[in-house]
Amino acid sequence: MNNPDNADNLEMGGEHGAKRPNKLENLMRIFAALLFGGAIMASISAASAQDVEWQKVDEAFGRKPAVVSGDVHRYGFPRTDLTVTLDGVTIKPALALGGWVAFKPMQAEVMVMGDLVLLETEINPVMAKLLESGLDITAVHNHLLRANPATFYMHVGGHGDPVKMATSIRAALAQSKSPFAPPPASPAPTPAIDLDTAQLDQIIGFKGQANGGVYQFAVPRREPVIEGGMPVTTAMGGANAIGFQPTGDGKAAITGDFLVTGDEVNPLIRELRKNGIEVTAIHSHMLTEQPRMFFVHFWANDDAVKLAKGLRAALEKTAIAKN
Repeated sequence: MNNPDNADNLEMGGEHGAKRPNKLENLMRIFAALLFGGAIMASISAASAQDVEWQKVDEAFGRKPAVVSGDVHRYGFPRTDLTVTLDGVTIKPALALGGWVAFKPMQAEVMVMGDLVLLETEINPVMAKLLESGLDITAVHNHLLRANPATFYMHVGGHGDPVKMATSIRAALAQSKSPFAPPPASPAPTPAIDLDTAQLDQIIGFKGQANGGVYQFAVPRREPVIEGGMPVTTAMGGANAIGFQPTGDGKAAITGDFLVTGDEVNPLIRELRKNGIEVTAIHSHMLTEQPRMFFVHFWANDDAVKLAKGLRAALEKTAIAKN
C-alpha cells in the first residue's frame, strides 16, 4: 500500500524504479506543446495570407484594389454617377461619396469590412442581396445633413472565402445605380489642391495626401481597435478620417469622421462646435469591436487654416497616436 504521507514515492514506480515525470515536468511538456501548436497556427495563418487568390478577387470586382496596405486589399467604389450638393458645394466623390470594401486574411479565412454609399431607394434592395449571401450589415446611417440628393452609408462585414464575398458584394451593388465599369486605363489628371497643404500638415500634425481633388488625412489612434480578434487598421477604416475640398479664396469644405471611445464623444463635439464645425452624426460602424467605438461625423465650409486649427483642437480631446 502506498504511504499517503510520502507523496514523493508516487513519482517512483516500475519494476526497476524508473522515475516518472513529476507535475512540474508534465506542465513544462504541456507548455512546450502549446508553444509548438501556436507556431503551427501562426505558420498556417501566414500561409493563408499568401494563398489568397487576389487576382480572382480583382476579377470578381472588375478592378484592382485602390489600396494595398500590408496584407489588406481595399477596393474603391466611388459614386461618380451622383451629383450631390450641400450648402452650395458640389461634393467630390473623394470627400464623402467614396464607397469601399477591404479584405484582410485571418487564419484560414478572410475578413471583409466596408462602407457602401447608397441613395435611400437603394438601401433595401442592396441589403436584401447582402443578407441573402450571408454577409452582415453592421450599420446604416447618414454622414451628412441637407445634402441633395440625400446619401446613406451601409457598413458591411463578414468572413469566409474572399472570391465568394466579392462576388456577393458586386451582385448586391448591382441592385443600386452604382457604376461598375472598370476605371479608365488612363485616369484623368488629378485636380490641383488650391490650399496651403504644407500649413495644413503642420497644424494637423500629420502628412496628408491628395486624392481626387481632396486633401485627406488619416490620423491613427494610440491603441488599435480589435474586431473579430484582428486589429482594424487604417485601410480597414480604423483611423480618424479628415478631408479638405477647396472651395475658393483659401476656403475648404471639410468632412470625415473621428473614431472615439464613449468618454471622448462629448469633449470632442463641444470642441468642434466651439470652432464652428457642425456635428452631423454620431454612431457605430462595427458590432463587436473592443474597446467600444463611436464615429463622429462633421461638416463646415470656411477658411481652411481656421478649420484645421479647430480640427487639431478636437483631435487633442482624443487618444491619437503621436506622429
